[in-house]
Amino acid sequence: MNDTIAAVATASGVGSVAIVRLSGAEALEIATKISKRSSFTPRYATLSSLYDSDGELIDEAIVIYFKAPHSFTTEDVVEFQCHGGFVVAERILRTLVHFGARLAEPGEFTKRAFIGGRIDLSEAEAIAKLIEAKSEDAAKILARQMKGELKGFVDDVREKLLRAIAFAEVTIDYAEEDLPEDIVDDILKLLNELQTQMDCILSSSERRRGMVDGFRVAIVGKPNVGKSSLLNAILNYDRAIVSSIAGTTRDTIEEQIRIGSHLVRIVDTAGIRDSDDAIEKIGIKRSLAAIEQSDIVIAVFDSSFYWDEEDEEILSLLKRFGHEKEIIVALSKTDLPMVLETSKIDTYSPLLLNRENRAEKILGTLENRLSKMTQGDELLLVSSRQIEAVKRARDAIERAREPLLDGELEIFTFQLTEAVSAICSISKPVDFNDIMDKMFSEFCLGK
Repeated sequence: MNDTIAAVATASGVGSVAIVRLSGAEALEIATKISKRSSFTPRYATLSSLYDSDGELIDEAIVIYFKAPHSFTTEDVVEFQCHGGFVVAERILRTLVHFGARLAEPGEFTKRAFIGGRIDLSEAEAIAKLIEAKSEDAAKILARQMKGELKGFVDDVREKLLRAIAFAEVTIDYAEEDLPEDIVDDILKLLNELQTQMDCILSSSERRRGMVDGFRVAIVGKPNVGKSSLLNAILNYDRAIVSSIAGTTRDTIEEQIRIGSHLVRIVDTAGIRDSDDAIEKIGIKRSLAAIEQSDIVIAVFDSSFYWDEEDEEILSLLKRFGHEKEIIVALSKTDLPMVLETSKIDTYSPLLLNRENRAEKILGTLENRLSKMTQGDELLLVSSRQIEAVKRARDAIERAREPLLDGELEIFTFQLTEAVSAICSISKPVDFNDIMDKMFSEFCLGK
């Protein structure tokens, strides 16, 4: 961490401005070399000419110097705001490397900010996810997390768990002292509140995970029910080949569209049926995988054909995944005489689609479902690492109940210690000296 790193901080391509960032102990020295200036005033934007290692002019740029520790990385940082494009920023970067910097690893600026204590792990993840956010709602939540919202949750849970551990330690080590009555009931109440809170956050985060990574919608059905026609109508152009031959779509077809404030990936799948065709079998297997990976399933049934075993297979898939995914059932070709037995799918309130209304109805329904799925202002866990940490903490709390009731306080303390370690892994490691601090602050033991 003693070396100085450099990187282009803006996306590659044609643009009006590009930013090259430099961080480390030698940042200011390197900046003075490339600019041929003696110094820069901290936090002032200075228009300066920049020169390469041969003394040739590269560009006129805005240079801003952030003196340690008052910078993102807590090190000396210099930013060069130059003209955009493919050439200028890269020339500046090469020159910085020539004068002693090295190319930064992916995420290394944020890593240095974490090591320097500027941010914790939850804020670092929020920064990364904000860049990738697929909806405005996600961006708002992640902006709050960058200001420490998730850290606040972790600190609150940690504080309560340490308090419970402190009670147990006091009971073990100072049993002869006067302790609060109903201590076990108080601890159980605290653990119940924590588990309820964690369950709520986990459920909400699973439901709204597509806000950050993007929601996936799979269009499924037996062959030749109009899945590809529906995809083309949604996209408003002919993306998928449409024909009357069953099995025309042999593989999944994916496209991204924006629905409301959300970026959504629509997946058209191969018709699901029993087939002896080797290639079609692969397509069907991928269709099933697309359903498993989706957040919303649009199941299309052909209203102009009688119910058959292939329709029954689609219905069984809906029942199989219905408890974990949003299901939209649609009847296609309703402008033709309707002969399909719809009683088996009436519980899904199927949409009646024809050539004129199918795009409008499906997009409207998707927007409503997405709105319901993303409702709520609860905390959002933005990574599988965070979700797993909360699950580990919740499970450890559950395991602590029985030893608490049985009076096995050493085991109880061990389980809560595991819970503290799990929850604190979201932001920063725990210092168990805090347990003793908490114990002595809660009780006047006269020792």
